[in-house]
Amino acid sequence: MYLCNMNFQEFKNISDSFPHTVQMPVLFVGHGSPMNAIEENSFTKEWVKLRYALPKPNAILCISAHWLSRGTFVTAMDKPKTIHDFYGFPKALEMVQYNAPGSPALADLVVDSSKEANVGKDESEWGLDHGSWSVLKHIYPDADVPVVELSIDYTKDLQWHYDFAKELSALRRRGILIVGSGNIVHNLRMISWSMPNGGFDWALGANTILTDLIKKDDAKSLINYQKLDSAVQYAVPTPDHYIPMLYAMALRDGNEPVSFFNEQTVMGSISMTSFLLGGAQ
Repeated sequence: MYLCNMNFQEFKNISDSFPHTVQMPVLFVGHGSPMNAIEENSFTKEWVKLRYALPKPNAILCISAHWLSRGTFVTAMDKPKTIHDFYGFPKALEMVQYNAPGSPALADLVVDSSKEANVGKDESEWGLDHGSWSVLKHIYPDADVPVVELSIDYTKDLQWHYDFAKELSALRRRGILIVGSGNIVHNLRMISWSMPNGGFDWALGANTILTDLIKKDDAKSLINYQKLDSAVQYAVPTPDHYIPMLYAMALRDGNEPVSFFNEQTVMGSISMTSFLLGGAQ
């Protein structure tokens, strides 16, 4: 961590808010449809289980597939708004509010932790999009854990994102739960409404290839996914939902165990595969 830009009071505020802890796990969640926010299904039941399995964090840093930006930014407001970044869904979903507090102190810590990125603080524009709140409302339904979102700079390549993510590793020892939220197989153009609980052969094949690489911690192949089997190219037509997984993988510490859950493909072309790095309670 690089504290040279902080004055003493700022350093003290961070130390008080985020004392040193045992190393927190890292979570990657396949978030799927926004409807998962208000449904009870096999995926959300697994998210609920995390409520009891994860150590209670001091705060959460979420990398969501739904905040793409030119440059890298972190939310730095006290009360982030709930963003309903979708349309055509039931009013019940539009009405959901997830009123978790923000954490300007964590935003400062993220800014000061990186040499790779010139992280800017967003104090008013963004908030919590459905990539974060649709999942977190099941894990922390009381919205009592501060949440900060980190944007994905779409101008940078995947090696840059992987290297930048590594710089955030010290946050794990400050009681910060880092969550990547996306889908490792995500092709909306090839969705099949007639396959609510199944996947095309190429989607299943791509999911197997990518999960095997995750198990092997083969970062080079994951970063250079465009050199992999053609099934992977169908699975990742754009990298927005894939990059949050890379952030999680970059934070893996040595031979840390990886445990998978929600290993299902839905709508033909969306994988809900999720994983936890490190130990849980």
